[in-house]
Amino acid sequence: MYEVTIKKSFSAAHVLKEIGGKCEDLHGHNFLVEVTVAGNALNEDDLLIDFRDLKKWNNEILDHLDHKYLNEVEVFKDINPSSERIARYIYDRLMKKFQTLNLVLTVSRVTVWESDNARVTYTA
Repeated sequence: MYEVTIKKSFSAAHVLKEIGGKCEDLHGHNFLVEVTVAGNALNEDDLLIDFRDLKKWNNEILDHLDHKYLNEVEVFKDINPSSERIARYIYDRLMKKFQTLNLVLTVSRVTVWESDNARVTYTA
């Protein structure tokens, strides 16, 4: 099994409703996102996936979140835009992209860091 991992940061604000504490107030993070893709076979270029392609697709997803008030982003309008939800959103979007392109790859994990010492990971 091969794995390829990329990292990208974005900045955004959010409010987490009904959880208690300061996070119910408007606040922001410089999120760091790590995406790991896995597969068993290399392509004709002897790559699992070209870093440039994976970065491009991840950037397209994060561009919808960067410098936004996440509570107003359509996908989060009815749910808390928690790091857990952000990780799942990124996972779902990348998997859909792979399916559209008929790539035999899987997103093995998406990790979203809110700070240097707080992170969540989504795996399927």
